Amino acid sequence: MIRRHPGRAALAMPVLAITLAGCGFTGVRDLPLPGGADLGDDPYTVKARFANVLNLVPQSAVKVNDVAVGRVVDVALPQGGWTAEVTMKVNGDVELPADAHAELRQSSLLGEKFVQLSDGPSNVPAPSASTGTPSTGTLADGAVIPLSRTNRNPEVEEVLGALSMLLNGGGIAQLRTITVELNRALGGNEAEVRSLLEQARKLIGGLDANKKGITDAIDGMNRLSGTLRARKEQIGVALDDLEPGLAVLAEQRGALVRMLNSLEELSRVAVDTVRRSKDDLIADLRALEPTLRKLSDAGTDLPDALQVLLTYPFTDAVLPAVKGDYLNVYLQVAARPGTEIIPPIAPLPAAGPARPEGD
Repeated sequence: MIRRHPGRAALAMPVLAITLAGCGFTGVRDLPLPGGADLGDDPYTVKARFANVLNLVPQSAVKVNDVAVGRVVDVALPQGGWTAEVTMKVNGDVELPADAHAELRQSSLLGEKFVQLSDGPSNVPAPSASTGTPSTGTLADGAVIPLSRTNRNPEVEEVLGALSMLLNGGGIAQLRTITVELNRALGGNEAEVRSLLEQARKLIGGLDANKKGITDAIDGMNRLSGTLRARKEQIGVALDDLEPGLAVLAEQRGALVRMLNSLEELSRVAVDTVRRSKDDLIADLRALEPTLRKLSDAGTDLPDALQVLLTYPFTDAVLPAVKGDYLNVYLQVAARPGTEIIPPIAPLPAAGPARPEGD
């Protein structure tokens, strides 16, 4: 038979309370849960800021790849802040990258909340996989994971609420109307719809067959854009210089319009003149046909004759006879028998009386 001693129990309660108070005990939440993560002998503290921590409570698990490595020790709102701050203790043997991410997750549909630590958000590849450059450094004691690297999964209530909105106020109720209208629009137009689909298939096939050309065109446009970007200063100067010219054109707009109208009138008159003189022009061309044909038949004789004409009366053949400023002429005369070569000389007139000297 076990006997109880009320006096001993009354004495033990104050001793236990003093002992717990001396150890910094603040409540039941400081007691480790059975089956919780082993923090080891030298755990380190990490803080993460969340826009909304939902119903996360202290003593919740902290996991890495779904393995418990720590626990939440505090959930609070910093003084003057608008984001919740979660303080966690992590086993000292667990090394996390300096740019680690924190995400609120749920163990099951109605299970407990926990904090998942990883090297990247769960919906995108890790930074080392996407950029090819591994993160440097590790998450140190007292490190703070900022709001930009935290996230949370949607709550069951949010999913059910969205589903309810879709079913009640979304487009589900209009599916029958959409189906009826589609049937009405396509009814009797099967051939046109089939032709449209065939043309779309040919278009897509043509684009697929010419994808290299399209890619080259896009690359060329990219190079052109790069060239224009590199010469943006010159383009800016050219555009600035165009402004005075455009201003002058704007000032002389009336004169330009009058000039264009005059050109239009001139062209109209010219066309009318050509139309009226068409028969005469054709007759003149036909009359010129024999002359042009003879000139064509003359070939190079006409240019040669014109060349000699310009040197008349001395052709190029007399140039060797020119000695400085005089001309040597060599004549060879041939006479037939009985021909007088030199005509007889007329007798000189008789001499008159002599003049006295001094006259």
